[in-house]
Amino acid sequence: MNIWMQLEQAEVGQTRSLAAVLDAIPWNSDGLVAAIAQQHDTGEVLMLAWMNRTALEETLATNRVCYWSRSRQQLWRKGETSGHRQSLIEARLDCDGDAILLRIEQQGPACHTGRANCFYNSIQSDQIVVISAPQ
Repeated sequence: MNIWMQLEQAEVGQTRSLAAVLDAIPWNSDGLVAAIAQQHDTGEVLMLAWMNRTALEETLATNRVCYWSRSRQQLWRKGETSGHRQSLIEARLDCDGDAILLRIEQQGPACHTGRANCFYNSIQSDQIVVISAPQ
């Protein structure tokens, strides 16, 4: 039985080795997994990014969120240049390990556009409506 099935059937409080779970994550062909950043106290979804194993391990070790930048092909320590850092409060994996939820404390706007979050393009009928301004 794979580790995801074991976790599905586990009782509350049961544990598994972090290393074993990281080994079992179904990283995509580029070695990445989707990571959703959510403000821990409000539940607001701030952004979606990608993590490789190194970025995830660094995030867990430092409690400062680190992603993999697909455009720059390098680690991206959120806020390193802008100051808009993300502090990790809790990390969760979904039921089959192909997405990570990062419950974070966001400092400043999360989006590179200066908006509070990256989800400012609302699909309304046959139009896209911009629903927030840069801060």
